[in-house]
Amino acid sequence: MIYRCPICEQPLMLQSKTWFCASNHRFDCAKEGYVNLLPVQKKKSSDPGDNKEMMFARREFLNKGYYQQLSDSVNELAKIYANDAKYGLDIGCGEGYYSNRLAHELGDGFNFFGLDISKSALKYAAKRYPNIAFSVASAFDMPFADDSFDFMLRIYAPSLDTELKRVIKSGGILITVCAGPRHHFALKELIYETPKEHTQESSQIEGFTLIDQKRLESMLSLKDEDDISHFLQMTPYNWKLTDEQKLALSASGFFCELDFKIEVFRAN
Repeated sequence: MIYRCPICEQPLMLQSKTWFCASNHRFDCAKEGYVNLLPVQKKKSSDPGDNKEMMFARREFLNKGYYQQLSDSVNELAKIYANDAKYGLDIGCGEGYYSNRLAHELGDGFNFFGLDISKSALKYAAKRYPNIAFSVASAFDMPFADDSFDFMLRIYAPSLDTELKRVIKSGGILITVCAGPRHHFALKELIYETPKEHTQESSQIEGFTLIDQKRLESMLSLKDEDDISHFLQMTPYNWKLTDEQKLALSASGFFCELDFKIEVFRAN
């Protein structure tokens, strides 16, 4: 079994929609289909992760296809480097937009798991994409056995190098996405006197070798007020903009740089 108990680390077995271990720690599947493997004693807040409003904003924005080019690029790299993968994990999968599109690309023989700390996001993801096994858990303490996956995806999700290395098989492929130098720079210019670019340097992940990288640049043009509002809500800069700035952007339309750094790693 891939799941392991988040309390005692023994393998979890499934019986009548309940996952349990030999020590009888039990985790019921929610009606939507996901399983919550984040015990109360390991939570840092009562409702960690993105809240319903942030999840809804990101869901609506992504469903409009504004980041489809990123999804397509990730899928192309996955087909090049991990087309034969049998078990995959999307770390910080959110509402499942990227997970679902990738699962379709890799086909029926691919068993895909999604992990996120936000219960709100996974309620939506599990209900809409029943072909993916979703679990509420922390990327810093993942409820999976060692050497579980031959492919992993991590888009903007913080994690521990040691946990990534632990759950991936030797030779497994990890694709990561983070901000390129000019990502959302127009927003930064509204907020900071001297905005700084993100680093261009390649990432380093202990236990992995970088084997490919791609920079994906484009301009995002938004004219619909709802789309602009959803976009702002899903960025980390939302809290730094004043209400007046948000209203002005919604009324006038908005242009912003998209700059993604996509990297492919192989586990040593």
